[in-house]
Amino acid sequence: MKYDSILFDLDGTLWDATEALEISWAMALKDAPDVEAPPTREQLEKVMGMTAEDLMAALYPKLSPKRHMELFERCCQVETDYLREHGGRLYPRMEETLKQLSQRLPLFIVSNCNTEYIPSFLDGHKLHRFFRDWECIGRTGKPKGENIRLIVERNGLQRPVYVGDTVLDQEAAAQAGVPFLHAAYGFGKVAGAPELASPQDLLKLLEE
Repeated sequence: MKYDSILFDLDGTLWDATEALEISWAMALKDAPDVEAPPTREQLEKVMGMTAEDLMAALYPKLSPKRHMELFERCCQVETDYLREHGGRLYPRMEETLKQLSQRLPLFIVSNCNTEYIPSFLDGHKLHRFFRDWECIGRTGKPKGENIRLIVERNGLQRPVYVGDTVLDQEAAAQAGVPFLHAAYGFGKVAGAPELASPQDLLKLLEE
């Protein structure tokens, strides 16, 4: 088999949580007088995959970095509870695909998110059984490329591949020295990488 493991980005790769985030962030920011309006789903789509600092700066450029992080922490607390209860939108046949993939090789998640975001995804959709390990910037304080490398080293992976939907994902995989596959059904556009038109394409790829 060409690969011995698959590492996934989360937003734009395994699920689309922008509708749930739009709702939960509106709840979190309703009493913030310095926020003109909570982000729309379209605005959130444009910042998926960014670090917390970059994401908040893009959404609220007039506010200070200190205020950005105060608001982000508040939003994270509300979104975690909301996502655990309501989940997001899994991409078509995702659960079935993960089940089949996990029977053939170990699966992992690496994302630029807060510590509770990946567990809320796993809890909300009851997907813990499909993933061996996960890592994020919220837990390590390290950028995505280093977190990919951490997962690879921690699990003794020899031929991993990273699946993501943005140029930032592509760059992180390159920094970690891991091949990259573009989830073209997600939020971003990427040049120079093999494309997956749907999650099921991974199953076809493993059969080649």
